[in-house]
Amino acid sequence: MNQATLHQLKVFEAAARHGSFTRAAEELFLTQPTVSMQIKQLTKSVGLPLFEQVGKRLYLTEAGRELYATCRQIFDTIAQFEMKVADLKGLKQGQLRLAVITTAKYFIPRLLGPFCQLYPGIEISLQVTNHEGILERMTNNMDDLYIMSQVPEHLDVNYQQFLENPLVVLAPINHILAGEKNIPLQRLAEEPFIMREPGSGTRRAVQSLFDQHGIKVKVKLELGSNEAIKQAIAGGLGISVLSCHTLLPDTGDLTILDVEHFPIKRDWYMVYPAGKQLSIVARTYFEYLMDAAKQIAKQTAYANWENHQHNS
Repeated sequence: MNQATLHQLKVFEAAARHGSFTRAAEELFLTQPTVSMQIKQLTKSVGLPLFEQVGKRLYLTEAGRELYATCRQIFDTIAQFEMKVADLKGLKQGQLRLAVITTAKYFIPRLLGPFCQLYPGIEISLQVTNHEGILERMTNNMDDLYIMSQVPEHLDVNYQQFLENPLVVLAPINHILAGEKNIPLQRLAEEPFIMREPGSGTRRAVQSLFDQHGIKVKVKLELGSNEAIKQAIAGGLGISVLSCHTLLPDTGDLTILDVEHFPIKRDWYMVYPAGKQLSIVARTYFEYLMDAAKQIAKQTAYANWENHQHNS
């Protein structure tokens, strides 16, 4: 193992976690041949096979499982060391690793900008993924803080609500239902529907409401991006349910339908694993976000829409 490098261990850890050289290559921005070569060199250093292939799937050997557990310990120790060093340096230097749910990308960058100006020495890593991706990253302790719209039930976590995240029904501005009041939920079953991909928290919340009322909608399209869904709605392909935050900054081609049982009340949460010690950088951002979210709440498209409803 004297020949093994930290880079090889990182490549191995990613490949073992994903069970795939291809996905490890994507995560680490490497080519697949590079990943294969690093694993090959590491295997030579260990002196035993680390993976075995059965059909198209990769499995860890006993040696591979032992090495994977060792890698996790090594990376946790290094992370603790980096945190201690960051604490010693205060907020002059350090790293903040954030992982956020897809919809949070509409407002989190606006909250990061002022934070970076306050603490220019801090390097920020921002990962954007869906609910399942966040859970995987959290299970593997890959980030400092996680921003989610649903607190995981099966993981032991600390969490704090910091902003409302209402889900609303969106349609093209010239839709036949635009302007109608208190549209029956059942009426949505007659419309072509555009859904987020399976694994999305938004989709789960919407499906839960429909199941509760025995409503089956006609799913015409499944898309993994809020932007793609907004474009599809504007193009007249159907209606959808998205977070009101996706309407910022533009609402030109879309309108919010006034449907019974909507908006679906949801919240944004700051989450991190229980027992995890936050670095001074992460603690400072946590406190900063709680305060800055109060300002964001005043600017949401939903607040504007609510005022419009009240005045009309």
